Amino acid sequence: MSRIGRMPIAVPAGVTVEIAENNVVTVKGPKGELTQAMHPDMIIEVEGTTVLVKRPSENKEHKSLHGLTRTLIANAVKGVSEGYSKELLIKGIGYRARLVGRALELTVGFSHPVVVEPPEGITFEVPEPTRVRVSGIDKQKVGQVAANIRAIRKPSAYHEKGIYYAGEPVRLKPGKAGAKK
Repeated sequence: MSRIGRMPIAVPAGVTVEIAENNVVTVKGPKGELTQAMHPDMIIEVEGTTVLVKRPSENKEHKSLHGLTRTLIANAVKGVSEGYSKELLIKGIGYRARLVGRALELTVGFSHPVVVEPPEGITFEVPEPTRVRVSGIDKQKVGQVAANIRAIRKPSAYHEKGIYYAGEPVRLKPGKAGAKK
């Protein structure tokens, strides 16, 4: 049995979980609403303040879907109650970020500033010119937007420049050794 799949999901106060036809799960909370279609074979039950996910058989496909389905529902519950955020650090001389309306404007060594428009449900915060916080209720969307921003100027392996995740280890390669004459 899947260790993750059999754990019950605690639903906090103020959050409601509804299962519609074909396992379409809708989670509503103080921060918003998320809807996601789960695999129709999985058995999802709401019992009071907990949600249980069960699998119909010991089939390999059902075993893999068991933990996935439980995790997707748990992420939605946490998203609508607390929300998710990723923090990015910008390192480099003259590298900075600022908000222009809702959009994020990055100056990261190109001949022009790069403007990133936030998708629906995502907000940007710039507490310092070298820090960017991406926030939202959908864990997958927050992670993807943060990855897209990081891809604009990936961390350099030889110089300490680029856009990093907060807490990401900086691995620098040694530069070229001086040639002997």
